[in-house]
Amino acid sequence: MLSDKMKNKFHQPHDAWLSLKHILTLVRLESKSSYQTGFCQMDSSTNDVIRDCPPFFKVYKDGRVERYFVTQPVPAGLDRTAGVQTKDVVISPAVKARIFMPQSTTPGQKLPLLVHYHGGGFSIGSAFDTVTYKVVAPLVKQANIVVVSIDYRLAPEHPLPIAHDDSWVGLQWVASHANGQGPEPWLNDNADPSRIFLAGESAGANIAHFVAVLAGATKLVGLKIRGMLLVHPYFGTREPNDNELDKYVCPTSTEFDNDPIVNPAADPKLKEMACERVIVLVAEEDGFRNRGEAYYETLTKSGWRGKVEFFETKGEGHCFHVVIDNHNTEVLKNKMVDFINKDI
Repeated sequence: MLSDKMKNKFHQPHDAWLSLKHILTLVRLESKSSYQTGFCQMDSSTNDVIRDCPPFFKVYKDGRVERYFVTQPVPAGLDRTAGVQTKDVVISPAVKARIFMPQSTTPGQKLPLLVHYHGGGFSIGSAFDTVTYKVVAPLVKQANIVVVSIDYRLAPEHPLPIAHDDSWVGLQWVASHANGQGPEPWLNDNADPSRIFLAGESAGANIAHFVAVLAGATKLVGLKIRGMLLVHPYFGTREPNDNELDKYVCPTSTEFDNDPIVNPAADPKLKEMACERVIVLVAEEDGFRNRGEAYYETLTKSGWRGKVEFFETKGEGHCFHVVIDNHNTEVLKNKMVDFINKDI
C-alpha cells in the first residue's frame, strides 16, 4: 500500500515542519542555524549552544531555551467575524485551556464537545495562539460544537511524557463536568458529556491517541467518547534520522520501538481505546504521511472494536490547512465536520 515515492519522503522528516514558518503571524528569533543541516544536531560552531533542533528550539549550556518561532496569542472574547466566543480557564497550576463556543447558543441545548490538542513537535505552540484559533474556530462554527483546547507544557523544559500527563489531566477535568456540577459553567450548561470527540494535529494527534487509550484502559467515568480525529499524526519510526528530536524531548525513553507513546503498535492496551470511531487524515506530500497510514493499519489489526477511516489529501504537505486557504483546506474541514456530525 506504500509507494516507493512515499517511502522516500522519510529521508528528511524535518521538512514536514518547515511550513510552520509560514503560519499566520510568527516571530522569528535571531539565529544563525540552518534549516538544512538536520532535524536535530549538535552545533559545533559555538560553545554556548549544546543542542540545536531547528525549526523548534536550541538549548544553551546555562539551560536557556530559545525557540525559533513564537506564535502570537489571540485574546479571548467574542469574535463576531468568526462566529465564536472564547474563554480561558485554569485547570491546574500547570495546565490551562481555552474554551470555544458558537457565538449564539440555545438555552438548554447541549452541544457535542471536542477536546483538542495542538501540534508543534511537543515543543512549540499553545491553545491560545493564532494557529490553534485558525484550526478550531471554523470547526466550532460549522459543526456547532464546543471545543476545549488543552494548553500542555512544552519540551524541552518539560520533557515527555509531561505533555501527555498534562493532557490527561485536561481530559479528567472535562469529565468532572459530566454531572453538570463541574467548575466551569460554560461546560455545565452547554456541553453534552455523551457526545465527546478527541482531536489533534501532528504531535497533538499523538496526544489525542494517548488519552483515548488511557481513558479506555482506566475506564474513565462520565464521558462517552464518540470519535477521534487524527490530523497528519506524528508517531515515531525506525527510519534513519527520525528519532533525534524524540530522544531529546523524551529522554526517559531508551527503546522507542517499544515505547507506546512513540509506537502505538507496542501498546498492549491499544485494543482498549475508548472511542467508537477514528478518522486518520493524512496529506500526500507530508513526510509523516506513512506514519498515519501505519497507524491506520495497526489499529485495524489491534482487536479494537471500533471503526476506523482513512482520508488522504492529494498534493498537500504537513498541516497545510493552517498555512493556506484553498479548496483542499475546505474539503479537509468539511470531512472533519461530517465525521463529527455523523450519527449524533
